[in-house]
Amino acid sequence: MDAKNKSWLEKVSNTAQVGGIETAVLDNGAGRGTRIAWINTGAGLRFKVVIDRAMDIAEAFFNQHSLCWLSRVGVTRPQPFSDKGADWLRTFGGGLLVTCGLTHIGGPESDEYGDRGLHDQISNCPAEIISIKQPDFQQEHPEMSITGVMRQGHPLGPNLALTRTIRVILGEPTIYIHDEITNHGNCPAPHMLLYHFNFGWPLVDEGSRLLWSGSWNPREVGDGNKIFKEGQAFKRCVGPIQDHNGSGEEAVFIDAKSDGKGACSCGIHNENLGIAVSLNFQKDQLPWLTNWQHWGKGEYVTGLEPGTHPPVGQKKVRENSQLIFLQPGERKEYNIAVKVLNHPTAIENLLKEHVD
Repeated sequence: MDAKNKSWLEKVSNTAQVGGIETAVLDNGAGRGTRIAWINTGAGLRFKVVIDRAMDIAEAFFNQHSLCWLSRVGVTRPQPFSDKGADWLRTFGGGLLVTCGLTHIGGPESDEYGDRGLHDQISNCPAEIISIKQPDFQQEHPEMSITGVMRQGHPLGPNLALTRTIRVILGEPTIYIHDEITNHGNCPAPHMLLYHFNFGWPLVDEGSRLLWSGSWNPREVGDGNKIFKEGQAFKRCVGPIQDHNGSGEEAVFIDAKSDGKGACSCGIHNENLGIAVSLNFQKDQLPWLTNWQHWGKGEYVTGLEPGTHPPVGQKKVRENSQLIFLQPGERKEYNIAVKVLNHPTAIENLLKEHVD
């Protein structure tokens, strides 16, 4: 559907025939009772927002192709007390986006400031929906959006709110995510944030190319680092490997390269499918990028994860004097655009940004 070509206006009665937002409640399985919103861009891209899970994104498709990885867990109801140790994994359904934070990203840890579980609490916080805006082609308003507020914390400690708007323009295969994080408490609050994008088959397949640029350091060291070594083709996706069955995985931390305007991009290109997906973000908001690779049999996924920090935990960044603190009433904003590219010129321009 070409939103700029108006020849179809007199042939359509209801905008939902072209695209829009449809809310619903899941009625079966582990996700029973969970609110969702299906968003159809009218341009081949459609995706499911899980309203009760921080407005994260589960399934995402472009035409007949799935873009993301879904874990065997799938969508589950929010579990607000899954914040101990690695309990976060019990509700990790994968999907296109899982938000991590808002005060800690990384593994379980303890210090004199408290105990923190894997990737913190925000992905288990349900949204209070503020608004849903549908496109209106008759009034030439092609934009649609959904906005909600998620609250994380408790009355006697850090008290943060995430206000998220997911916006789409009818006829464009792009997701615009705008987040505002506000400290509603009366004391400074530590702040870390990670956008855990999870890509899977068929977009991710043997030979698919990972697109990112910047200086990098592997998370694993010594014998544990088998992938991220100079001279190895770690930006080409491989088939399932035995070492990654179960908990096998590796990751690399990237100081994301930006252009003259402070813009960063990363993505995945599948030449056989003729499509690419790019993530676009600002260096001053999200200076770090993590590439997670987990090529287990039946658990085949790679993550591209822009963040305020590498996911090394609050304790380490505090010790390095790199922890962000939000003062009472202070607000920070973040913007990410997720674009599906299927035109050769657009794909070629993306590839030029990431010449190895």
